[in-house]
Parts: sequence; C-alpha cells; structure tokens
Amino acid sequence: MTTLGLELPTDPRWTDIASMQLGEILIDHAYCEQKAASSCISLIVHYPEKEKMVEVLTPIVSEEWGHFQRVLKELKKRGIPLGRQRKDEYVGQLLKLIRNKGDYEEALLDRLLICALIEARSCERFKLLSEALDDMSLQKFYRELMISEAGHYRTFIELAEEYLSKEQVRSRWKELLHEEGKIIVSLKPRSDRMH
Repeated sequence: MTTLGLELPTDPRWTDIASMQLGEILIDHAYCEQKAASSCISLIVHYPEKEKMVEVLTPIVSEEWGHFQRVLKELKKRGIPLGRQRKDEYVGQLLKLIRNKGDYEEALLDRLLICALIEARSCERFKLLSEALDDMSLQKFYRELMISEAGHYRTFIELAEEYLSKEQVRSRWKELLHEEGKIIVSLKPRSDRMH
C-alpha cells in the first residue's frame, strides 16, 4: 500500500516509458489540469448550497488552472503544440463508479472521493517523475505539483467528512480504493498518459 492509501502502486515501467515520451506526457498532463479545474467548477455548479465546499473549491479552481498554464509554458519551451485532448480511460472508468441514481448525498460523496482518488494517483505519478527525470527544472516542477496534489487529495476527503459521517466516508473510500486498484491492473502502462 502506498502512503496515499492507494492499494496498488504504479507499475515501475511507467516512469521509464513516460520519460521517453515526455512531450506526450506533458500534453496529457495539461488536459488533466484543465479537467481538474472543470471538476471543481462542476461540483460548485451542482451543489451551490454547500457553502463550505464552494468556499474551499473556488481557490482550487484557480490553482488547477494555474497548473494548466504552467504545463503550457513547459510545452512552449520545448516547441510542443498542445494538440487535441485524448480519451482518459482511467478517469472514465472511475466516473462509472459514481452512484448517480437515488441519494443526492451519496452522489456528492462519490464525486468528492473520485476527485480525491485522481489527485492521489496524480500525486504518486508526479513524485515518480520528480525522482526519475533527468531534466532538473522538470524535477522541481513535478515536486512542487506533487505537494499541491497531496493537499488537494486531503481537501476532498475533508470535504466529504464535512457533509457525511466519517464512517460513511471511510467505508466508501475503502470500496473505491479497491475498485481503483482493479482499474489500474486492467490498464496497460501508457507512454503517452499521465494516468
């Protein structure tokens, strides 16, 4: 088990193939940051009555968009165009786990915990990149983003506990961690994807 609670660590081969396809990883990373900002906006739009959540997520929207801009600068520095967004199988499979039918609060819990899972996995991958890349500026870049993602991961868990009981949150978190592990096993390591 990793320190972020993830049941399955990233396949060590991912770092090797990611470092060989750095341009593709940066493009995918840019879109991941864009989607992270969009997810926070979506939560605010769907649950405007959750004042604490709106207050907490609003600055995270700005932060994630700032990360998107930073990745764009890294791409520009290397003469790499952004290109079109690619399908994210990992996130797509996670989103299927959200219980949309029935309980409004259950759906909120799932959405917050899925966000926490994505941040945790991103944090783990940023750590791997910060330790494996030869480019010193990118090592520093990914180290900074790793710290930020770890904070976001904790924020989403804390928000879940703000609106639901700790027992509910822990129970569902355990289930989702298990499902995330199964998703990771089912996906082959990709040289052009952050997840």
